[in-house]
Amino acid sequence: MRFWKQALFAGATLLVAIGSAGAADVKIGFVVKQPEEPWFQDEWKFAQAAAKEKGFTLVEIGAEDGEKVQAAIDNLGAQGAQGFIICTPDVKLGPGIVAKAAANDLKVMTVDDRLVDSSGKPLEDVPHMGISATKIGETVGQAIADEIKARGWDMAKVGAIKVSYDQLPTAVDRVTGATSVLEKNGLPAANIFNAPQAKTDTEAALNAATTVVNAHPEVQHWVAVGLNDEAVLGAVRATESVGIPAANVIGVGIGGADSAINEFKKPSATGFFGTVIISPKRHGYETASNMYDWIAEGKAPEKLILTSGQLAKRGDYEAVRKELGIQ
Repeated sequence: MRFWKQALFAGATLLVAIGSAGAADVKIGFVVKQPEEPWFQDEWKFAQAAAKEKGFTLVEIGAEDGEKVQAAIDNLGAQGAQGFIICTPDVKLGPGIVAKAAANDLKVMTVDDRLVDSSGKPLEDVPHMGISATKIGETVGQAIADEIKARGWDMAKVGAIKVSYDQLPTAVDRVTGATSVLEKNGLPAANIFNAPQAKTDTEAALNAATTVVNAHPEVQHWVAVGLNDEAVLGAVRATESVGIPAANVIGVGIGGADSAINEFKKPSATGFFGTVIISPKRHGYETASNMYDWIAEGKAPEKLILTSGQLAKRGDYEAVRKELGIQ
């Protein structure tokens, strides 16, 4: 009897050891298109939390263009990784990313931006966690419409700066969602002015929005929408540059980035009224956990998981961030 007990105990110990070794042997890549941006740094942070919890190795890689994406995938294959999560710099790289992943025997999931084929259709076989871009845009539009009414502005005389970046489907969906709600609330379509930006940063948005503001000196009340906080902050800076008071501007961004929080922390309110905060926690932690379960347990993730955001303003952003698990 003692022999069998010892044998069972030894077997159980071996199984635990094998399980631990299995977790330790799992290596997962997390590839992002703009590693310097706080959003992606937060995704990495939460993905590392999942790695620590489950015992696998996470490899963080920045890949700003297609060539670097290809090199990153090859690098992960050479390291013995079993899978990777990616936010690609160009969604049209989809077929190439899938082929390169297969060549390296790597499972692949996408986060934030969904891969598309040559005709622009989503690659539905690749598991994806993304943001419901249209709904988040609609949240932006409704927040602006509500504030316009609260301030008693004449909707027919309001000008809207639409900071656009049409190369990215997510950007199109977000701004279209926002402007569609504004139109439903009475903003004339003719009062929505397109401001195409060359890049998705504040400087590019400032340059694009400045052109619009200077072209319409008759507009006294401005609202601004865009892909992210940086786009809207650029539009707000443009209104400031021509002397439009903050009380005459309503900008609502998307993301809840440090740039937005810093705006809320200023002694006096600016035209940056709010931001729809998207939590990077799920996008980092959950995708990494799902990839681990897929590799270690054969449990494939859902093909499509969409997350949403929550409006935060100067007076409540701390509470909203806490609720979303950001602080």
